[in-house]
Amino acid sequence: MSISGYHSGDITTVHVHGREPVPWPHQVGVLPREAAAFQGRDETNQLRAAVTNCGIAVLCQVLRGTGGVGKTQLAAHYARQAWTGDELDVLVWVSASSRPAIVSAFAQAADELLALESGDPERSARAFLRWLEPKPPGSEPVCRWLVVLDDVADPADVTGLWPAKSPYGRTVVTTRRRDAALPGHRIDLGVFTPDQAVAYLVDFLAEHGRHDDPNEIRALAQDLGHLPLALSQAAAYIVDADIPVGCSRCTHRQCPSYHRRLADRATSLASMLPEPSTLPDDQNTTVSATWSLSIERADSLNPAGLARPALQLAAMLDPNGIPQNVLTSGPARPYLAQHRAQAVAEQSTGDEVTELDVWGALRALHRLSLIDHNPDSPQQSVRIHQLIQRATRDTLSPQRRSQAARAAGDALLEDCESWPEPHLPLAQTLRANGQAVIHCAGDALFSGSKHHHLFMHVGVSLSDAGQFTAAAEHFQDLVNRARASLGSDHPETMLARDNLAANRGEAGDARGAVDVLTELLTDRLRILGPDDPSTLNTRYGLARWQGEAGNASRAAEAYAELLTDQLRIQGPDHPRTLSTRFGLARWRGSAGDAAGAAEAYAELLTDQLRIQGPDHPDTLETRHLSAEWRGRAGDAAGAAEALTELLTDRVRALGPDHPQTLHDRCCLATWRGRAGDAAGAAVSLAALLTDHLRIQGPDHPETLSTRFALALWRGEAGDAAGAAEAYAELLTDHLRIQGPDHPRTLRARLGFGIWQGEAGDAAGAAEALAELLTDHLRIQGPDHPDTLEARYWLARCRGDAEDTAGAAEALAELLTDHLRIQGPDHPDTLSAQNELAYWMAIRRGEAGDSVGAAKALAELLVVRLQKHGPHHHSTLRTKDQLAHWRRRGSIEADGHLSTD
Repeated sequence: MSISGYHSGDITTVHVHGREPVPWPHQVGVLPREAAAFQGRDETNQLRAAVTNCGIAVLCQVLRGTGGVGKTQLAAHYARQAWTGDELDVLVWVSASSRPAIVSAFAQAADELLALESGDPERSARAFLRWLEPKPPGSEPVCRWLVVLDDVADPADVTGLWPAKSPYGRTVVTTRRRDAALPGHRIDLGVFTPDQAVAYLVDFLAEHGRHDDPNEIRALAQDLGHLPLALSQAAAYIVDADIPVGCSRCTHRQCPSYHRRLADRATSLASMLPEPSTLPDDQNTTVSATWSLSIERADSLNPAGLARPALQLAAMLDPNGIPQNVLTSGPARPYLAQHRAQAVAEQSTGDEVTELDVWGALRALHRLSLIDHNPDSPQQSVRIHQLIQRATRDTLSPQRRSQAARAAGDALLEDCESWPEPHLPLAQTLRANGQAVIHCAGDALFSGSKHHHLFMHVGVSLSDAGQFTAAAEHFQDLVNRARASLGSDHPETMLARDNLAANRGEAGDARGAVDVLTELLTDRLRILGPDDPSTLNTRYGLARWQGEAGNASRAAEAYAELLTDQLRIQGPDHPRTLSTRFGLARWRGSAGDAAGAAEAYAELLTDQLRIQGPDHPDTLETRHLSAEWRGRAGDAAGAAEALTELLTDRVRALGPDHPQTLHDRCCLATWRGRAGDAAGAAVSLAALLTDHLRIQGPDHPETLSTRFALALWRGEAGDAAGAAEAYAELLTDHLRIQGPDHPRTLRARLGFGIWQGEAGDAAGAAEALAELLTDHLRIQGPDHPDTLEARYWLARCRGDAEDTAGAAEALAELLTDHLRIQGPDHPDTLSAQNELAYWMAIRRGEAGDSVGAAKALAELLVVRLQKHGPHHHSTLRTKDQLAHWRRRGSIEADGHLSTD
């Protein structure tokens, strides 16, 4: 073969005689085949942008992101569009995972485009890069080119091989690296949006004749973290194995659905993906192996050998945010030192791992896009994709996984006493991380009492934050583990059962709390005896939840019996004795003796002032309840006055933002409203709600309670439609936060029904309350006070809907049950009796006895004025009906019966 030489700058190249450069347009390298069900993304438009937002020309784009987010597919899609759109003369696709691969690809370009001898790849590559450099105007035809460097593994691999900046050429780089050494405009590519992930799965499955449940598809997409690579491989597995995506209605544990198997922690991620030989879209590695090379490279960066064990710790924690100081803590660093890469450990000097070393390991993981490390966000400075976590955990032996989980648990508990207030963001983050560790390796944690403390600490924090349902589920899990590991009679198991009962009750399941405590009391009597403080505490809790379950009389009896024993065992001045007197007074009042409750609280307050002092929280709370029952006994103005004085002392003792201070403000507004200032109550509650939202957040139970009270007093102030609307919005949030069967959800439904009727839709209100009554009977039973109240309001709404006979009949039946359950003197019994009298009077009028109706209503008005005052809606209704039937009977109003 004859050859001739030519000189291009300082590089001597060689033409091959008999060959000519290939004509344009020409493509060097093979673009990856476009993925099935390809999803367009916003980053495509960024790749096509000619200038940045600042007006700077974009000649090099760097598409960064972790393995599996679709960088290659997005770059290939952009290149394909530019090529088929006649925007390019030359397209060069380079698989740039190493420097030799880049050199080889550029040498191939030189061979094809310049017809150069390929004996010296480095020289040919430089000749190609020289050819890409811009030429003087008119010197030769302009070539529009695009070079894609796909999957650059190390910025050093591209040193000296960067394509020149040219107005006619562009370079696109895809990489997992975030090094500053990579030039160009950076585009960070994340996972699909939820809608994109769902659309991908729907389209892929539809191409194979599958049309699975959209809800199951969305749930699967979420569990796969919306990662494109994982979605494609999971979809291929589902199609090949011919199994359902999910089976939401199936309860069989052996159900083969993909979603159910993926949720099984005992199932490895690798077993849920196709074999390498059957991967879709010409992929050559599974999700499980996608990140292995990145981990190896991160481990090789300084501080060498620490990236992998740091990733193992992060894999045990919350993917949505890990505080940096958890990973740099004293308990975490020994784990990193112990599990440093073996080759590095053998060369190490034995120095301990420092916080700075851990910081360096986190930066190495960040540079390889295995984590997102943002030191400026201390609460959630480390984020990691859940599938990277799962793939990392899958590589660990059971022993190693237990060690990592225990180290993570120790790190969270290093300074557990400094966990912030439970409603603050940092506390939420720490709880989430504790729950993640427990979910990953709860059995390993339970092997030591120190790690059992993590279970307890997370549960108590959930409870203190008002997340009672979550806390109850957490403590149920703890009870199950404690029974299996320690036995039912172990003190720690007993403590967990105590907490389970308390949180079940606070979550609305009072009967469930009673069941747990009844069983627990039997065990404590057997193990500890009747006089042990723990036994007495269980009796205290049991009495309380019996009352909350609707049996106020039994609760009062149980407290009275307990008080007798506590006086004998613990004495009259013991805090628990005082607490029992507190509970006894409350349930005496709830059983119908409001005046007796107020008197009991006053006597208790005298002793608490002597024993505990005026600023003790228990003393302040007794003052609160004393005022409450004073109001319920008929002195609303006195209750408001007492709460005003208490609020001043509460702010001084506890501060304006303390939960008890906020609770006092809510009760004060309520009693001001009951004393006649409904508009003022609504204004005060609106201001209080602003503070609740700021301090405790929108989902806290006390925030919801304040919204309930605000809706009530909006209605009492004359805005019935606004009250109904507020209750409807509140009901939506109760259903989301606490579920349909929670007592507070049921109360919100009651409030909505009442004010729907007051706003003029009595028939709609009666229908809504009939549905509510059905649920009360199912959930709380026929004798619960809330069930009786729902019957009362249903009867009223039926009457307002012109079913006078139905209202009277329902109230007569209700009165019979009130007399049986609560007795003749209970306030609810008297309310039912008065309401029955109201509708019976109207029935008399409708039957033609207008005079008799007016006389009966006049007698009832006196009762309602005494009980409710002149502004209460019951009083106003009675006045209106009295005036109506007086007019009908042409009866002159007596002075003492005047409606003025």
